[in-house]
Amino acid sequence: MREAFIERKTKETEIHVRLNIDGTGESQIETGISFFDHMLTAFARFAYFDLVLKASGDLEVDAHHTIEDCGIVLGQALREACGDKRGIERLGEALLPMDEALIQVALDLSNRPYLVWDVNCPDGMVGEFPVEMAEEFFRAFVVQSGLTLNIRQLSGKNRHHILEAIFKGVGRALGLALRQNVRYSGILSTKGVL
Repeated sequence: MREAFIERKTKETEIHVRLNIDGTGESQIETGISFFDHMLTAFARFAYFDLVLKASGDLEVDAHHTIEDCGIVLGQALREACGDKRGIERLGEALLPMDEALIQVALDLSNRPYLVWDVNCPDGMVGEFPVEMAEEFFRAFVVQSGLTLNIRQLSGKNRHHILEAIFKGVGRALGLALRQNVRYSGILSTKGVL
């Protein structure tokens, strides 16, 4: 089993993550931000990750620290669970529709963190989740996991639909990238390492 357990405690947040990337999509998410819980649940389901994520943070200030720090810890867990990435497909992509929204995701488990965020989601809130925090979450996740991640919004105007398509699309693409390659058991790189 490719698993990781990561804990992080600061003066602003305390986060515990248990991740099994060979799971069935079951999750238990508690961040204190209901819409964010919904997004992480969708992410885990579409990646087929078993994910337990418990976070408490200074929500009396705002949601920023909790959301960003969840990205940090989840990224660290993904890096650890992946190990040396031997025998995986490495690349994943998804074209995810949700009503009027259409999101394109392409990613590479390259160990070269880079985020392209080409998303024009209307500013505002979805429940207690500030729209601009989606980019911050994925930036933290990318930096800690070593992921190259491109997210492009092809259409959409409803905040909920756009954000949910992003989280599902990233989950779907990660699930594909982490599949075992039946033709090659080494590290899929001309360098021999990632």
